[in-house]
Amino acid sequence: MTDAGTPAATGYAPVNGVRMYHEVHGAESGATPVLLLHGAYMSAGDLAPLVSVLAVTRQVVVPDLQGHGRTADVDRPLTYEGMADDAAALLAHLGIGHADVMGYSMGGAAALQVAVRHPDVVRRLVVVSATHSSTGMQPELLEMVPGITPEMFAGSPMEASYQALAPDPGHFPVLVQKLKTLDETPFDWPAEDIRGIAAPAMVVAGDADAVRAEHVVELFRLLGGGAMGDLAGLSRARLAILPGSTHYMPPGSGVLDRLDWLLPMVLAFLDEPPEGTP
Repeated sequence: MTDAGTPAATGYAPVNGVRMYHEVHGAESGATPVLLLHGAYMSAGDLAPLVSVLAVTRQVVVPDLQGHGRTADVDRPLTYEGMADDAAALLAHLGIGHADVMGYSMGGAAALQVAVRHPDVVRRLVVVSATHSSTGMQPELLEMVPGITPEMFAGSPMEASYQALAPDPGHFPVLVQKLKTLDETPFDWPAEDIRGIAAPAMVVAGDADAVRAEHVVELFRLLGGGAMGDLAGLSRARLAILPGSTHYMPPGSGVLDRLDWLLPMVLAFLDEPPEGTP
């Protein structure tokens, strides 16, 4: 078996006009492959601690989304729907018919859209620190977004990573503007679309996350959770609110810094037998 810490394969896939860089870790096994989608200003490498555990028992596909990491930007807006279509097309390019899809932040919203737009692709869904409506974001975040400028990232790890990996390091201000537009554009995906997701889903957030806790619960309920399991039985949805956990800052407090909590729950969810199995 390939060392989980080393990419088994890297390459570029032509999907929807994007030349998408991707890594495939681990080896094919009886387990369903996992597609991991990163957050804004991140790249595949930022998910390495998560990948190293998941790839021990399953194949893990990690792309750089449009305009991020080694994937060059193209002349189109950044949208959750577009990133979802790219992710589904990548799986098709790799010959993967079904995958467990997990995404964080921007990638979490994109993962949700993969399940809405490409339901046949998704076996199980894990949405981390993301929302189905912009009204679910913390108001102070929404107030901050209009003031974001490329200069705010000067000397930051995000800027340094971009300049080290991007095909055009000077394109960073364009990425900042596109992500700013993404965050400023209101969205509210229809409740019937979320309720219509057939894949069992897990919703994860920190108790001090960028997504409001009450909205995380709303998403969980739309996905089929929230009833009294003692009487109705467990639903196909799972909810995890991580204590003392933020979205990203300060270092050590973000949801992805809590992998000692997060990974056992995610692995248990992915390994649950199908409904109706004795």
